[in-house]
Amino acid sequence: MELGETSSNKEKSKHIRPIIGIAVVSFLVCGLLFPLVMTGISQVVFPYQANGELATVNGHTVGSVIAVNSTDYSKPLFFHLRNNTASGFDPDITLQDAQSQISRISNATGIPPSSLQAIVNQNVEGTWWVFGSPYINAQKVNLLLIKEFPSVYANYSG
Repeated sequence: MELGETSSNKEKSKHIRPIIGIAVVSFLVCGLLFPLVMTGISQVVFPYQANGELATVNGHTVGSVIAVNSTDYSKPLFFHLRNNTASGFDPDITLQDAQSQISRISNATGIPPSSLQAIVNQNVEGTWWVFGSPYINAQKVNLLLIKEFPSVYANYSG
């Protein structure tokens, strides 16, 4: 009986080695090689997007256009972002939400509501056919306000 058990153990160990080999090769290819190649390609082909679409004010990085965690836009001079419990703040707000903030921003900054409305209208991002609502990227619009009205936002450093 011992001979049968030993040969059974040898059979099992014969199958374990290829399984471990496949696991190691899969890890190296899928876990290391593929991500490194994709990161390299994206850095060459789409560097702005690959780096998170960083937003800058006066040469200082203040956040990302697609995900805002570091910039304080809670002041009344800015379009407020939507709080998203999963990822911090979501820079995309509905067109209706943006329009409802125009009077507050105008009162706080002295920028005419018509100018703010024009900026909002120029930055509406589309939706696909009938799905979803028109929206703006509040981060982009706030950065545009800082650029377009430097005297109003002179004290803002990012």
